[in-house]
Amino acid sequence: MATTLLPSSDALWEAIASRDSTWDGRLYYGVTSTRVYCRPSCPSRRPRRDRTRFFDSPDAAEAAGFRPCLRCKPRSAETPRRLEAVEAARRWIDEHPEDRVRLDTLARVAGLSSWHLQRTFKKVVGLSPREYAAARRRDRFREELRGNAAVSRASFEAGFGSSSRVYEQANRMLGMTPGAYRRGGQGMEIRYSIVSSPYGRLLVAATERGVCAVALGDQGVRLEQELRAEFPEASITRVREGDDWLRDLVARVAREVQHPGSETAIPLDVKGTAFQWRVWEALTRIPAGETVSYSELARTLGTPRAVRAVAGACAANRLAVLVPCHRVIRADGSLGGYRWGLPRKTALLDREAAARA
Repeated sequence: MATTLLPSSDALWEAIASRDSTWDGRLYYGVTSTRVYCRPSCPSRRPRRDRTRFFDSPDAAEAAGFRPCLRCKPRSAETPRRLEAVEAARRWIDEHPEDRVRLDTLARVAGLSSWHLQRTFKKVVGLSPREYAAARRRDRFREELRGNAAVSRASFEAGFGSSSRVYEQANRMLGMTPGAYRRGGQGMEIRYSIVSSPYGRLLVAATERGVCAVALGDQGVRLEQELRAEFPEASITRVREGDDWLRDLVARVAREVQHPGSETAIPLDVKGTAFQWRVWEALTRIPAGETVSYSELARTLGTPRAVRAVAGACAANRLAVLVPCHRVIRADGSLGGYRWGLPRKTALLDREAAARA
């Protein structure tokens, strides 16, 4: 697939004729007589111009029926250029929060075709350009609110067209109203209980919408401190008796912790970016007793280069066991990290493996 973003054929031919390495990663040429494509700096014999076709990516060349040159290995020149292009597109999105993301505009900034940029951006970042822009707006909005900005100002600074759009999306972005989030959860009521589990003390906290935190630890006091640090201005109450709704919810979570897969449709109230939600949903599909590596999970999501982002989403998970990030390990078989301690990760995996046997 030739691209409309490439310069004139004369300029492209000059780059090939002079073996200009500055074009590597941006230009590829195919030779119709051999059906092989190369990078401009390829030391192979120069082809005839009337037997040369120009492409902006290896994918475009291969889609046209050409195979990569074994001498210059054109795909090896693509990665740095792709990363530079994606970084340029990301910078533009970050620097223009108020602008609508148009793929043709980003393509001009990145120096790629719209089709290639869309495909490459999602492969590298894990989100499409539009999804990334939406996630950045949400992140900026949260940051502004944490700085005690008024909702109207925070929505403007984050790039939302109006405050009404913010309120429409508030539950999905924040798990509460923007004002409550700005005030550190002020006005929110969070109830929690701490019970025993096979893995130590188990804290289950919930708003009126559903479970907002599940944590494991050695000391209930420490678990409570961490919950209060997350929402310093919320009304947080420990429930020791009564409150049938919370008691039933805690019992369901405790059963799921002890017997994974025994409970379904537990109501949740958690916040996260679009990519984090994709990772968390994928985690819930890993069967108990099985593990996957961070890289395998990234490939499952269609984002093989987003291994670090996948690991970051696992680390951001606040629902122990319900979102089973403990089932993700390193590619070499080592455990990696775990928010609630590696001994608990080991115990969880061992118990699940024994139950599956």
